[in-house]
Amino acid sequence: MTDAPLAEARPRPAASGPSAPSYCLTVTCPAARGIVAAIAAFLSEAGCNITDSAQFDDAETGRFFMRVSFAPETGATLQALCDGFAGTAARFGMEAAFHDESAKMKVMVMVSSFGHCLNDLLYRWRIGGLPIEITGVVSNHLTCQKLVVNHDIPFHHIEVTKDNKSKAEARILRLAEDTGTELIVLARYMQILSDEMCTRMSGRIINIHHSFLPSFKGANPYRQAHARGVKLIGATSHYVTADLDEGPIIEQDTVRVTHAQSAADYVSLGRDVEAQVLARAIHAHIHRRVFLNGSRTVVFPASPGSYASARMG
Repeated sequence: MTDAPLAEARPRPAASGPSAPSYCLTVTCPAARGIVAAIAAFLSEAGCNITDSAQFDDAETGRFFMRVSFAPETGATLQALCDGFAGTAARFGMEAAFHDESAKMKVMVMVSSFGHCLNDLLYRWRIGGLPIEITGVVSNHLTCQKLVVNHDIPFHHIEVTKDNKSKAEARILRLAEDTGTELIVLARYMQILSDEMCTRMSGRIINIHHSFLPSFKGANPYRQAHARGVKLIGATSHYVTADLDEGPIIEQDTVRVTHAQSAADYVSLGRDVEAQVLARAIHAHIHRRVFLNGSRTVVFPASPGSYASARMG
């Protein structure tokens, strides 16, 4: 295993002029009457103005989910809010967390030889459409090294074989820990992660693949689909679990194809939809809009008029 020379990620331009802080509160708890009122009352009494709110009460699981964006108008800090909310959280059995919406989540990207998703993510990151801090790119091939290094992002070549798989994963986990990585993105990383790694990073690894599964497994799935006359090509982005390609789904999309298109057209269209779906899934996760709900997810939409609504589709 070798690492390319490390370089710090190029900082994104800072916004001009001072701006008021914006925080968000995420809540998961058993469904009960009075939750929304209690949250609204607490924020109001703490001098905070709610700017966006989304909630969902799942009648099937009996779970309640809520995400609230707000502006602290009287100087309330995240720590003070967290301490002050402890009583309300305990009363309703909440899993609750306060977040600074201006803080960029630290993300590590993993890729093999297919670079279309990585290239798309780097472009969105470069223009500010995907506000993350990329801690590095890990690959078991050298195909994407130049692309990554040209963006002043650390590139780590970690070869994976059947004999060194556990050591390779240990190296990846050490990199994630050393860089403070909060999310790992598998941007067409063509290696199966161990159960241990999936469990350790539960809810913090996002994968992307075509949506033909369980059909057309193995090599050249798009060519297999073309041979069968498939009319819809799709992609699925989900959290990684020990059950291969069966983790909670975050985002999906499809594109229609016709008999007049070739197998190469299928591949090209498939790459496009994979890149878009992965970007939307990451965007939802980093903005704390995704909640695990058993084997499913609750995904709240982005606020109307936001960059995500206008440009990430």
